[in-house]
Amino acid sequence: MSAELHTLPSIADQAERLIELGVHELGGFRPAELRSAAAKTGARAGLLVIHPGEVPASALAPLLRHQGKSGFVVVDMPDIDQFAPVESMTVPDEPFYVVEGIHRGDHMANWSPHEALPAIVDAGRTPLLLTEGMHWVLQQPAALERGRCFMTIGSRLRKANGALDARTPALWISNGTGRDGRDNRNAPKVGWCWEGNRHTWLGFATASGRTVD
Repeated sequence: MSAELHTLPSIADQAERLIELGVHELGGFRPAELRSAAAKTGARAGLLVIHPGEVPASALAPLLRHQGKSGFVVVDMPDIDQFAPVESMTVPDEPFYVVEGIHRGDHMANWSPHEALPAIVDAGRTPLLLTEGMHWVLQQPAALERGRCFMTIGSRLRKANGALDARTPALWISNGTGRDGRDNRNAPKVGWCWEGNRHTWLGFATASGRTVD
């Protein structure tokens, strides 16, 4: 991962970026509320996130950008907003929080989610939620790089029978083929992969933790 991806804008600047994009309005918040939340974090580094219960993934997707193209959700993921944090994860029950120590996980490219999750946990880290990954790309579009994109396996869908859906969310760059459509070539793509499959171009985005203040 390049040095550029290690250094996020300040939390205050991130708040202004979200306001510029209108993300606060999607959650029904005033700009002052987002700025206040940013100010409470002080000078600590990290990624400012609005809780997925306030602004869902489907609302964030069109705001993603790559080479002038808007983001989109794959057609076979109409239930995207039902993907929620896995039970073993601790996500602050607050509208705004900070994700610390983000890493794209390039070293896990060509691992399956089944293989990656135990290694992530053993390393004392936590997988990113889908919406956290989307916030990262909103703040730092270069986090999505053709051939070096990432999965967000902190978000999973629990089926009615209690089992996990086999799909695992990911963010990558569309080739404009198949059902994506040629117009979506080079657009940020919000999609999924099977939990047992490996992909050479997908790492596993993780963080060191989440905090409120």
